[in-house]
Amino acid sequence: MTTKRGLITDSFKVVKKAKRGGKREKRPPPPQPQREAKSETAEEEELKKLRQFDLDWRFGPCTGISRLQRWERAKLHGLNPPEEIRDLLLQTHADPEYNQSLWSEYPL
Repeated sequence: MTTKRGLITDSFKVVKKAKRGGKREKRPPPPQPQREAKSETAEEEELKKLRQFDLDWRFGPCTGISRLQRWERAKLHGLNPPEEIRDLLLQTHADPEYNQSLWSEYPL
């Protein structure tokens, strides 16, 4: 015959912990230092737009080519890439931070 097994809690006495010190008064949290709202510089905004262009797969893969090459390829295939990106890339063609995509370190 099988023996009926009890629960593990049947073996141990339930003990409730007593609260220490009774009731405590609630006090307001310490004031947080206010952060100054940083406005993005023009360079940060431009790089943000370029990163969004890199992440938009409607214009094809961007691994192993520059952003301008990707833009031109998308235009050639009729994918209507933003003209703003092309203008930005032509203005800053010497700066590799602008010219290379997020995945330029991993050529095919």
